[in-house]
Amino acid sequence: MVTSLLPWVFASFFILPSSGKLYQNPSQLVKTDYDYIVVGAGAGGAVVAARLSEDPRISVLLVEAGISNEGITDVAIPLMGLSLTPNTMLDWNFTTTPQPGLNNRAIAYPRGRLLGGSTSVNYMVYMRGSEDDFNRYASVTKDSGWKWDHMQQYAQRNENLVSPGDQHNTTGQLIPSQHSTSGAISVSLAGNPTPIDSRVIATTRELSDEFPFNPDMVGGNILGIGWSFASIGNGTRSSSAVGYLAPAAGRSNLDVVINAQATKLEVTGKVRNVPSFRRVLVTEKAGAPVLALTAKHEIILSAGTFGTPTLLQLSGIGDRNELRAAGVATVVHNPSVGKNMSDHALLPNVWNVNSSDTYDSVLRNPDEFKVSLAQWTKDRTGPLGSHITNNLGWLRLPKTASIFKTTHDPAAGPKSSHFEMLFVNMWVNPNVPPPPTGNFMSVVLALISPTSRGSIKITSSNPFAKPLINPNLVATDFDIFTLVEAVKAAKRFVSAKAWKGYIQDAVGGLETAKTDKQIEAYVRENTNTIWHAVGTAAMSAKGANYGVVDPDLKVKGVDGLRVVDGSILPFVPNAHTEGPIYLIAERGADLIKKDFRPHP
Repeated sequence: MVTSLLPWVFASFFILPSSGKLYQNPSQLVKTDYDYIVVGAGAGGAVVAARLSEDPRISVLLVEAGISNEGITDVAIPLMGLSLTPNTMLDWNFTTTPQPGLNNRAIAYPRGRLLGGSTSVNYMVYMRGSEDDFNRYASVTKDSGWKWDHMQQYAQRNENLVSPGDQHNTTGQLIPSQHSTSGAISVSLAGNPTPIDSRVIATTRELSDEFPFNPDMVGGNILGIGWSFASIGNGTRSSSAVGYLAPAAGRSNLDVVINAQATKLEVTGKVRNVPSFRRVLVTEKAGAPVLALTAKHEIILSAGTFGTPTLLQLSGIGDRNELRAAGVATVVHNPSVGKNMSDHALLPNVWNVNSSDTYDSVLRNPDEFKVSLAQWTKDRTGPLGSHITNNLGWLRLPKTASIFKTTHDPAAGPKSSHFEMLFVNMWVNPNVPPPPTGNFMSVVLALISPTSRGSIKITSSNPFAKPLINPNLVATDFDIFTLVEAVKAAKRFVSAKAWKGYIQDAVGGLETAKTDKQIEAYVRENTNTIWHAVGTAAMSAKGANYGVVDPDLKVKGVDGLRVVDGSILPFVPNAHTEGPIYLIAERGADLIKKDFRPHP
């Protein structure tokens, strides 16, 4: 979801933390050996580094390829998440291969390249997933520790529910008992009301059979439509850098180095007859000196769904045929590395509205933006202190849907969804720039239980060469069927009485998509991604002949190497992935701590 942005949005500035050791590049490091080296400072790595360093006996180095998040005003302002990617200095600037299911379009795939990773540039929608999601992870891995009930202790550590920015009465918008007020990440309900909020809720009453109201989607029961939570506190983004790293910055046992890209993991010997990876090579940029760093206990890969499999492959862990073609010697043959990618395909649907109170005006009109910026600067309220959606919903196809005659239901369980609706008070279409005039509402759809699977693989031993990223979006009958049905559901939703006089014409091709065949053509031409890829280093049961990590997140067939990020999830969850990855990281840190034994 990308919009055109004002060229005069303020320049970024950088401030180093007043305490703690933040090194600007690898050459500044004063030592090269630590108990644990964590690669990647996103939702996984920042949590692991912060939690491990709570034990003063443990020395930790956090390695981040990008820059610091400190002092970048656009990162702090929630609505300015729209400006941070793609094709900026804060982005890895990945692009997919041409996608057959999307009329052979290649699409931009942003990933955050700074402290906080994608939690510093995303749209901050906060959920934990469905109860079914985690119970399925437990079933697949044969590890009851991944069950929903067991994982809720980590939700308590992660979430800090705070009042919305405008301090409105939240009665009826959440179930307080389902939330934590003691965790690291500030989470809040919408802090800026919009004209569509009351209409969305009214529609859940009028069309309750198809679109029931859900009083709170964070507690594992995600089905229905309700109020959206975001990782925002006091009108400001709460990223993993803010919630986890900043409080840990003064610890003497935690070092953080930025502008340090990991290029390879090296074998340092054998343990129990398997190769031991305890050394990681890092450099500031191509052509700069390479520094070797040593982990006495483990290297933790938290480089994300793209970065983690890429680094494994560069280090000789992957499919031997693919490694040979890339000029990399095989250390461990594991064909699962880089496979099994699943993602939420995104489809925006836009209508003209009879209103001037939309975010289109704020982001398009310099005078309106200046007023909103002054308000945010003063007290962190107003449109800029809000995230992109105040209401969303998770919905299922009917049991009688014709697709189930030929396709097994891929949802995680009966409490899980097939598609999502997000209601946005502005134009949203990554493929089409917003018009210079007019006001709009978007119902953004996302495919939540895809059956398509993609892959990522290196094509060269050069660590600075971009990998081939193929999410293989909308490649199956189920996926296209579900998106077509979702479009029809969105049209039914906005035909409710609550929208009379407000909704005007559909635009962007939706106005001519009426038959199933026309809707399918519209879907293939307009679908993008909501950037929730997982699965490229998936966990499986210990001893399984597939998968990349065991349930304790240790990489199969090697010693000294663990993965803690979204790549370990074998199925994409019923959530925007930030929340579930936080839970993974919290448990991952516990698993690592459990194995820690101080050196004599």
